[in-house]
Amino acid sequence: MQFFIPMRPPTVTHHDKDLHAFMRGGKPCAVLHDSPELKAARAKLRAGLAPHAPAAPLGGPVRLVVKWLFPAEGRHPDGAWKTSRPDTDNLDKALKDEMTRLHFWHDDAQVASEISEKFWANTPGIFIRVEALG
Repeated sequence: MQFFIPMRPPTVTHHDKDLHAFMRGGKPCAVLHDSPELKAARAKLRAGLAPHAPAAPLGGPVRLVVKWLFPAEGRHPDGAWKTSRPDTDNLDKALKDEMTRLHFWHDDAQVASEISEKFWANTPGIFIRVEALG
């Protein structure tokens, strides 16, 4: 399956967390929570992915191809490589988490092959291809 989600790709990644510090039994404790920005980015991804979710999760190994197309807005040539942040591995983590929640596969550990690229584009969005392997 393959599809394109027209959107401004989120630039917030799974590293964007809020720290909540508190005392428990007289000892300092800390818990990390998704920041409001990360929650909004996850919701945006989920909304774009949901119409493309399969009827049943894929089984076995899969290949995930993702092309992140960020708005060129006249500052960059259409199709030029994007070499600035965010990193593809950080972008892909939130995307794979949402794809797992929407049952594209049983577990993102099934993603045995990944190709992830970032470009500047006149039409921003996320191109996604998921292939069953073997």
